[in-house]
Amino acid sequence: MKKLENKVAVITGGNSGIGLATAILFAEQGAEVAITGRNQSSLKSAAETIGEGAISIISDVSDLNSIKNAYQEVSAKLGQIDVLVVNAGVDTAAPLADFTEELFDQVSNINFKGAFFSVQLALPYLNDGASVIFTSSATNEKSFSTYSAYAATKAAVRSLARSFSTELLDRNIRVNVLSPGAIDTPLYERSGASKEQVAGIKDYMAANMIPMKRLGTSEEIAEGFLYLASDASKYMVGAELVLDGGVKTL
Repeated sequence: MKKLENKVAVITGGNSGIGLATAILFAEQGAEVAITGRNQSSLKSAAETIGEGAISIISDVSDLNSIKNAYQEVSAKLGQIDVLVVNAGVDTAAPLADFTEELFDQVSNINFKGAFFSVQLALPYLNDGASVIFTSSATNEKSFSTYSAYAATKAAVRSLARSFSTELLDRNIRVNVLSPGAIDTPLYERSGASKEQVAGIKDYMAANMIPMKRLGTSEEIAEGFLYLASDASKYMVGAELVLDGGVKTL
């Protein structure tokens, strides 16, 4: 039997990278999948790639009305939600001396406020016994220059999982966190760096920062989300699954 048979799964930021790989795997495992994101063309393309009747919804997690509308659409088309992956986020870096209020608000509004309200506003649409999974990052306990605000938002998300778990256990809703390390996703190409620069960054990270000496793949992280979404992790609550090639633990 498929691990998510007859389940409804929502993945925020499901139109590329880790979110898309997770959506594809969930659909293969029997879930009806809805993905959200801010880019209409990439959402449409992603839904076609996922197949299996996947739906895509334009939604900005920094806008509470946008989040509400997305859940209403999911409910109307697919019904109540069994799995919620709170994955939408931005990777913002800048030196402390140059970090503007605008940058701070951007990373906070999407990575922290957006994550908080993506769960709060989902409550009326979540089935009892649902699984909620936050995407954090191995940076949530590490020290990387220029990533202070980003890392703080990911540490905040890690904390939310503990607190939300306590509040939602009476509905048997499990809240956990998956923390990836350096993963080979289109995020690097969207940074504005050239292909040569991107390749150099990846090579440097693999050689100097990752004990396993390679970047992870989106498909490897998707397997972690599947574990947390399925009954295989039914005794896991308020916990963190780290998939980082050893960055955080070694």
